[in-house]
Amino acid sequence: MLDTFRKGCVIPAHPLALTEDRRLDERRQRALTRYYIDAGAGGLAVGVHTTQFAIHDPAVGLLDPVLELAASTAKEAGREVVLVAGVYGPTRQAVAEAELAASHGYGLVLLPPVRGLDEDELIERARAVGEVLPVVGFYLQPAVGGRELSRDFWTRLASLDAVAGIKVAPFDRYRTLDVLHGVARAGRVGDLALYTGNDDHILADLVMPHRVRVDGRMLEVEFVGGLLGQWAVWARRAVELLADARAARGGDDEVLRRLLTLDGHLTDANAAIFDAAHAFHGCIPGIHEVLRRQGLLAGRWCLDPAEELSPGQLAEIDRVCAAYPHLADDDFVASNLDRWLT
Repeated sequence: MLDTFRKGCVIPAHPLALTEDRRLDERRQRALTRYYIDAGAGGLAVGVHTTQFAIHDPAVGLLDPVLELAASTAKEAGREVVLVAGVYGPTRQAVAEAELAASHGYGLVLLPPVRGLDEDELIERARAVGEVLPVVGFYLQPAVGGRELSRDFWTRLASLDAVAGIKVAPFDRYRTLDVLHGVARAGRVGDLALYTGNDDHILADLVMPHRVRVDGRMLEVEFVGGLLGQWAVWARRAVELLADARAARGGDDEVLRRLLTLDGHLTDANAAIFDAAHAFHGCIPGIHEVLRRQGLLAGRWCLDPAEELSPGQLAEIDRVCAAYPHLADDDFVASNLDRWLT
């Protein structure tokens, strides 16, 4: 599993399928997992922001069944699937959640920062969780619960042997560079896997060479894949786009030019789906709305009834779906939906 992760793949952030009364819809939850696997995704990230952080609340009681559903459904694939569990909270909670994930066969944990811990405490938390499962660090953008972290923090995190990768998702080029410099300073270039989570800059992250000067040496750092909420929709195309990005990095200039054009299309689509105009308030229901239109979800319900589309967001989703049909995988979903739901 770690070898596949380090080589790079598409890892969709797995949404939470709910019924109209906001209970877990197990049939559609399994259908989503089957969709991602059949689309060619190399892995799944479960219990992450797109799955809704509220499932980590013991009173909600959904973390265990949601982790189990994805893991048991992934076993149907007949091939290796990288299973990444999102863990949350302070050290004791994060370690307990990592142990739960390990019991279900997960191979890595995605560890977002939490408020209330300083950088030293976050490093110790990562060290403790890493004693259970390999860690994927997570630069989560502040608008959805993340925080700004120093370049020195990323150097220290990347220096931990248990850290296998970092999801870079600050939606900020300056902070993205902090992670790249941190990995280079830690001597982990080529060993630690970088995954873009910058949903506003996906294809450019994947095709651009990132050259970092450290101690007088120029090092090339690359993103090997994507672990993304945006790839929770149109996953079949995401797999094709990652393959194209590899071709572009390998010297195919025609593919490179095409992808740099598509980068703008995908960013525009993401702005509508993720509700960038309203500080990402509607990002999860935006993802759900696209999946609802394809028939994968029955509705766009979230655990929190107040988590709904923002004013004007539905019209924006209409606009980008009409403008960029080449980004969608509607035909693929339509031809397989009945089987996934069975």
